[in-house]
Amino acid sequence: MSKKSRRKAAAGVTLGANRNPPRLGLLLGGLAALVVIAGAVFVVNVLFSNSPTLLAATDGQAQGQTVDGISCDTSEQVVYHIHAHLAVYTNGRPRIIPEGIGIVPPTQVVQTSAGPFVVAGTCFYWLHSHTVDGIIHVESPSQRVYTLGNYFDIWNQPLNSTQVGPAHGQVTAYVDGQPFTGDPRSIPLNPHTLIQLDVGTASPGPQPFTFPPGL
Repeated sequence: MSKKSRRKAAAGVTLGANRNPPRLGLLLGGLAALVVIAGAVFVVNVLFSNSPTLLAATDGQAQGQTVDGISCDTSEQVVYHIHAHLAVYTNGRPRIIPEGIGIVPPTQVVQTSAGPFVVAGTCFYWLHSHTVDGIIHVESPSQRVYTLGNYFDIWNQPLNSTQVGPAHGQVTAYVDGQPFTGDPRSIPLNPHTLIQLDVGTASPGPQPFTFPPGL
């Protein structure tokens, strides 16, 4: 091989060595971008899958007719005024209990730092909710023991040992942190009763809840 040929060959090796790394770099860069995108999609999916979703809306709830002997009055009753709390989990995931259960629309809602608060409606059942934190307001013209079944009847949602609203599965109930083995409809709504219903095979176990000051 002549000196000229050897110089061309050497030049070709050098040029080839210079051309290949950029292609390799682009390939590696593309793979890295795909990894980043896949990671971002995974994170978004995890965040959304773990975000609480609404258990059931209030669209189909009672519209003013008497339910289980419970009336819907134009003003809230204060002779007997207590609060209980309801939490629902499906397959270990928390579900949102909506505001406005037992408050017949059209409603007036104000936005607070803690979320929406229903301040007014056409009428108030003696069992109702103002917020999305699961607090049940019992505001009755006389003292009596109401049950979780009464609340679900006003909400017009099913409740039994295998169904909570639209959620199907074996229901594990806790009352004040202790297992409740009876009919979940019969759970009494006493002052500061903590009720938790776990639907499905996964259960987070009893979860704590603290009532806001004044309730």
